[in-house]
Amino acid sequence: QVQLVESGGGLVQAGGSLRLSCAASGSVFSVNTMGWYRQAPGKEHDLVAAITSNGRTNYADSVKGRFTISRDNAKNTVNLQMNSLKLEDTAVYYCNLRLLSGDYWGQGTQVTVSS
Repeated sequence: QVQLVESGGGLVQAGGSLRLSCAASGSVFSVNTMGWYRQAPGKEHDLVAAITSNGRTNYADSVKGRFTISRDNAKNTVNLQMNSLKLEDTAVYYCNLRLLSGDYWGQGTQVTVSS
């Protein structure tokens, strides 16, 4: 059984920064991909950023240059540093762990960017 616990969401003004963290526990195998997805009201559930266990990263075009994903394999944690936040970054952000056995999700954390 896998559990993902997220932290770090909140309210921030446009142009500000937030850092999201996610800790995975349980049957977390060493070869995996961890990432963040987001869903705004009325919109699709979209990939924000992902990182493989060997450090390869993938970003949505809309966040390139502003967001940075990182991970600590020893602690099974993944972080998302979000800078220069925009109103359109407002969404519920979900931590994702992708294993060969399937996808696991955190409960979601709200990020609200105000003007």
